[in-house]
Amino acid sequence: MDSDESEAQSPRDRHLFGPGHKRILSLDGGGVRGALTLAYLERLEKLIEEIEGKPVLLADWFDLIGGTSTGAIIGTGLALGFRASDLCDFYRKLGPKVFQRSMWRLTGLRARFDSRRLTSELRDIIGERTLDSDDLRTGLCIVTKRLDTGSTWIVMNNPRSSFWESPADGSFIGNRHYPLVNVVRASTAAPNYFDPEPIEIVGGAPPGLFVDGGVSPHNSPALHLFLVAALPPYGLSWPLGTDNLSVISIGTGSFRHRISLDELPMLRTIGIALHALTAQVSDAQQLVDTLMSWLGDSPMNWPINSEIGDLGHVPPPFRQPLFNFLRYDVRLEPDWLEREIGVSLTKKTVNTYRRLDAAENIPAIYDLGVEAAERQMLREHLERAVPQ
Repeated sequence: MDSDESEAQSPRDRHLFGPGHKRILSLDGGGVRGALTLAYLERLEKLIEEIEGKPVLLADWFDLIGGTSTGAIIGTGLALGFRASDLCDFYRKLGPKVFQRSMWRLTGLRARFDSRRLTSELRDIIGERTLDSDDLRTGLCIVTKRLDTGSTWIVMNNPRSSFWESPADGSFIGNRHYPLVNVVRASTAAPNYFDPEPIEIVGGAPPGLFVDGGVSPHNSPALHLFLVAALPPYGLSWPLGTDNLSVISIGTGSFRHRISLDELPMLRTIGIALHALTAQVSDAQQLVDTLMSWLGDSPMNWPINSEIGDLGHVPPPFRQPLFNFLRYDVRLEPDWLEREIGVSLTKKTVNTYRRLDAAENIPAIYDLGVEAAERQMLREHLERAVPQ
């Protein structure tokens, strides 16, 4: 590609199709625990600016930003050019407005919260933009789950993707025309918390029904973002190897979902089902961490579980790692918090921090993220993603 052609491209297309070392930012789902993600992102911005020696927007540094649920909200804001501090302010206001309980919304019969509030707040920052908006400064990938077809949708602003354009026969509406606010809302439509989001897929036909991408295997979207970057059908085919590709994955706090025998009599069948669902989300996330740690090269010590331990120094199944991998997260377990970041909390307090909808916890969760980011996120780690 010559310089004239490169200058003629949009910022998005330069990120997606231009040469050079590629960087992916992956953001997990997790409700109001996204405050943890924002603390990491503020630290990330600071360190990148130290490395580059100038102010830098994450949208300009990363070539692909992807998120699930709350990660989709944050990722979209970043792709639109917002700084992490801007999104942190927005987030502190968003939580109390959206997670308002109503006595008329009976648990098990209706979604806990009114999705119209969430849509209204999202529209304040997204407006009427579509997935093809020029305001998206880099690649953006949003994970959601379509109920009426039972398929996971990875919706991306990639003009070379299979479903980007509307075909002449009108068999579907091209992804480029999807209202961005609806796609983001679809990714956040957590069952039991918000109603499914309808999106028109075929003109004149009933809409598709979408729920939170966290109920797919991709609450942590890092693995699928790597596949989007690497597999030819997705239209990118980025070169692999640590000299060519880096993936930074940021969580919202992980923990084991446990139910003791003593608790069983107090839980209804629906309660057990919800516990099982959230545990399955956690299991899928652990599998993603396992595969990304094994396939990539990471300088960090991040144990998967007591049996596997840390995979950072285990040779990959190929001759060379496929990418640099950095995973940042907090384990919402009292002993881990005490040992790793020097924060002493009771089990009861930590249990309240695990909730997806407790907006009152946002400041405290953010503070945990600040402490963790200061210890985990090091400049020398990020310099691996800077071409030499």
